[in-house]
Amino acid sequence: MLRLRRGVVVAAGPQDAWLELEVEVGGERRAACADVALVGVCEVGDEVVVNVAAQDLELGSGGFDLVHVNLSRGLDAPAKRGAHVMKLNYTSLQHAVLPVEGQELHVPLERPVAVFQLHGHLAPLAWALGQTRPGARAGFVQTAGGALPGAMSDTVRELRARGLLAGHITAGPAHGGEEEAITTAGAIHHGLAEAGWDVALVGPGPGILGSASALGHGGLTALDSAHAAVALGCPTTLVARMSEGDPRERHRGLSHHTRTVLELLLAPVSVALPEGAEADVPERHEVRRAPADLDGYRASGLPARTMGRDLGEDRLFFAAALAAGTAVGELL
Repeated sequence: MLRLRRGVVVAAGPQDAWLELEVEVGGERRAACADVALVGVCEVGDEVVVNVAAQDLELGSGGFDLVHVNLSRGLDAPAKRGAHVMKLNYTSLQHAVLPVEGQELHVPLERPVAVFQLHGHLAPLAWALGQTRPGARAGFVQTAGGALPGAMSDTVRELRARGLLAGHITAGPAHGGEEEAITTAGAIHHGLAEAGWDVALVGPGPGILGSASALGHGGLTALDSAHAAVALGCPTTLVARMSEGDPRERHRGLSHHTRTVLELLLAPVSVALPEGAEADVPERHEVRRAPADLDGYRASGLPARTMGRDLGEDRLFFAAALAAGTAVGELL
């Protein structure tokens, strides 16, 4: 069951699409967040209902409460004009959106797609692509596998501000991006065929679902994303999840997340590897090696932490994403 509790907002950060709060619940001040596009603004003194499940479980990146409804000012939201397709359908958070999918189907698209498995890949991937092909229009398709709210990512906002992303579509259960798609295939198609993107970067929002099993993790969403891209006729590159700093053996070198996707794919794709790195990639897939400008990326000031480790502690993680950005840029 949903773990819902009543509380009162006692502190609120700057008004933003993803609003950080403190909520007093049962006499305890607790960190909380509100997805403003979904539940509206929250101000000090507002009575709210928060979902406390993640913080009670002491989760890492998701260890805060989430506003489920604002009882003081969130009960009179107007309907969005023309919206008729539900996201988070048949849940208490269902809401109508205007999907980007149209009637026309243009295939093959013949524009590149890069599929990644962790949100931490997005910034180095987009930066390296921009260094290789300045002015290229790269769009982000946010899928399931990590956080679903499109407003949650500071990385997306910074990349948009720098011109390294040309758009942000939330697909499937992900919601709250600049545009909404019912499916990942629909998002890729719209971005490349109609929105003028040169390349689509496809992957999850912040955080990742995981159960330390072969198939029970958010990284497996890359399998569906890659299949959609290949079916649409896109040259598809899988960003390798690699690490030299992860304490878990299954993620060192080429992560089992990436290896599993490569083993299950029904069609060959390209896998980008940084120069000098070795990985056991199934023979039917194409390995493309590319340089990784770690010093340049560090100097860019873009996010350089993953799973609590900075670039100096896990150079291989960032090198793999940078190599992928370079390799995809060379396709344009």
